[in-house]
Amino acid sequence: MRINAIHHIAIICSDYGRSKHFYSEILGAKIICETWREQRRSYKLDLHIGNAQIELFSFPNPPQRPTRPEACGLRHLALAVDNLTECIDHLQHHEISVEPVRVDELTGKRFTFFQDPDGLPLELYEQ
Repeated sequence: MRINAIHHIAIICSDYGRSKHFYSEILGAKIICETWREQRRSYKLDLHIGNAQIELFSFPNPPQRPTRPEACGLRHLALAVDNLTECIDHLQHHEISVEPVRVDELTGKRFTFFQDPDGLPLELYEQ
């Protein structure tokens, strides 16, 4: 078996409009396709970000995330950036709280964490 790349990341949001704005307007992901799925009463928004795709879903009354990133399963989504300081300034301009910058002890690279509108942990990792 040979895996070529990660094709997409699926995210379920609680407020579709708020999350659509966050991912497309604030993070700058390009909208590929937006689909209303009547039978599921759900939107599916395909977004292009970097070399990957995000599928943003809205379902009626999705359950809350059970715990912080240390629970089993997906811990966080890391986004590679060229200039961490510019990205932090951009997020703070949009009133998004960003954790203090850390340095990866193995690579010496700077990184930080912030959250999407539903509390999903996102990381900015400076290349």
